[in-house]
Amino acid sequence: MPEVIFTGPAGRIEARYHPAPKKNAPIAIVLHPHPQFGGTMNHQIIYQLYYAFVHRGFAAIRFNFRGVGRSQGSFDHGQGELSDAASALDWAQSINPEARSCWIAGFSFGAWIGMQLLMRRPEIEGFISIAPPANLYDFSFLAPCPSSGLIVHGDKDAVVPHKDVTGLVEKLKTQKGIVIEQKVIPGANHFFDSRVEPLMQSVSEYLDKRLNIERKVETT
Repeated sequence: MPEVIFTGPAGRIEARYHPAPKKNAPIAIVLHPHPQFGGTMNHQIIYQLYYAFVHRGFAAIRFNFRGVGRSQGSFDHGQGELSDAASALDWAQSINPEARSCWIAGFSFGAWIGMQLLMRRPEIEGFISIAPPANLYDFSFLAPCPSSGLIVHGDKDAVVPHKDVTGLVEKLKTQKGIVIEQKVIPGANHFFDSRVEPLMQSVSEYLDKRLNIERKVETT
């Protein structure tokens, strides 16, 4: 898991990168929670998401948004952080020129940034959005949502109430050809305290299902 530094719009960005075993493997970008509330690329959920992709043969990258850890710059209320995420994807693509696709995964604030990146980059074909803050940020840009994905949240989330995430899912589900799966983790709060295992089980099952479908399509 080599530490890497790449140049972002606000200066140096600190990241961890795991190369893929195959040249044309997909890329995964993993985005951490809110920088002003302790979010970093070493957050337990971000770490586990990263390795969920690594274990499935992706070229995976997680990084610190501007102003976090050794990344330069300062918090920019989402606009600059979106630019950081785009720079991470650019960097990953520059060293994986044969990568055929990309996935984006994010937790809370990182989920909001990830969904915005999804709208801007047509090569992103799948997403995992954990506890997307549908009541705190505007998600109306997802019209239409260009890729299928998974939204996971807890039924005891006091930061982002269950009804707000369900409302977002219902809105996205109406789009033709796009499949949005929703998983509700019983007993989980916004931070998935003592519920990380069932969270990651849902993520793993979804990834395996999607990747197996893609492999079948490739071999027919």
